[in-house]
Amino acid sequence: MMTRMSARLLALACLAMTGCNPAPPPAAETEAPIAAASVAAPAPPAAASPASSPAAAVATPTKPFAFAAEAMPATSTCEFSGLQLPPSTRVYAAGAYAGSRQDFQIDQSGHEATRMDVAVNQPDAPVVLMLGSYEPTVWSIGWTSGTRILAVLVSGYHRQQITGLPASVPVRVSTYEDKGACGYFYVTPEKAGKLNPIARRVFGRPVDMLYPARDGKVVVGMPLAAGAALVTDSSAKTASAFRLPNSQLAGPAGLEQAVRDGFLREADASDGAAWIAARRARRRAPEDVPPIAGGTAAPRMPSMFRAYVVLKAYTLPAGLYGANSATFFVPKGVPRPTGKLGHSTLYDFNTMSCAGVRCGRE
Repeated sequence: MMTRMSARLLALACLAMTGCNPAPPPAAETEAPIAAASVAAPAPPAAASPASSPAAAVATPTKPFAFAAEAMPATSTCEFSGLQLPPSTRVYAAGAYAGSRQDFQIDQSGHEATRMDVAVNQPDAPVVLMLGSYEPTVWSIGWTSGTRILAVLVSGYHRQQITGLPASVPVRVSTYEDKGACGYFYVTPEKAGKLNPIARRVFGRPVDMLYPARDGKVVVGMPLAAGAALVTDSSAKTASAFRLPNSQLAGPAGLEQAVRDGFLREADASDGAAWIAARRARRRAPEDVPPIAGGTAAPRMPSMFRAYVVLKAYTLPAGLYGANSATFFVPKGVPRPTGKLGHSTLYDFNTMSCAGVRCGRE
């Protein structure tokens, strides 16, 4: 390899010879190799003339800019921070579409609340629970002597409340309405496919057993002997303690209260007959329609099951679904009630219109 001294001697010799281009001295051996895509070193800049020198930067006047930046929302994760589950821990899921119906509301969904009583009996292994109901539900928890509940995940479509657990047991509630970090689920055999992915995500293991609730009650774990003693936390609240403040009673209880308060009166057959008569008086002779053998069918009497006449401005109670539905007549001059009809039917004499599930059947 050519040394630096050899290169200098060669360069001097070449200067004495015409047309000789001396090779540059080799780079030091300790330099890192340069990648082929690297940019060649720029040539030294020419001295700039005074005319080409850039002008000095001029400071631009400024003033404060009013802008209220919103705080970034705290990120929420679907986990129990710091929860360590022993290998023997059982993961149990329990619930139903709804529990036992209550005559009050715990949220603004327009649905009456339900109650679910959960008895946990597993004295030989620690337990974590996944509880889920579609309807707004108050979960009341009890357990047998020796049973240890390590954590509870509660979910549903509407609001869920839980009572009876010691303050030391971590609880996480994640529903559809509150856009919970764990998403939402409710526990029925038909919805079992949603449970294991959530259980693995939260507890690191699948569900060991699903327990369907019936009539608002469910036993989780080992079967309970007749007369078995259970306990709950001394500060446990009753389900009614979660009633939405200033809310009216729900379902049939709310309608009965409205009768007592003078908003409604119970309807009778004469109210149904008045609707039929008003319908007939409003009918027009059909235009260019052939006669129908036997004549047209007479309007049918509205259902008078749980039927009421609205007497003044009124808001319908929550929970008028299924067997709790009702029939309402609104006389002329009385405003149409607000609120959700649910599965009920309303006949309005002001507009001679019908709203609800039975419209078109009469």
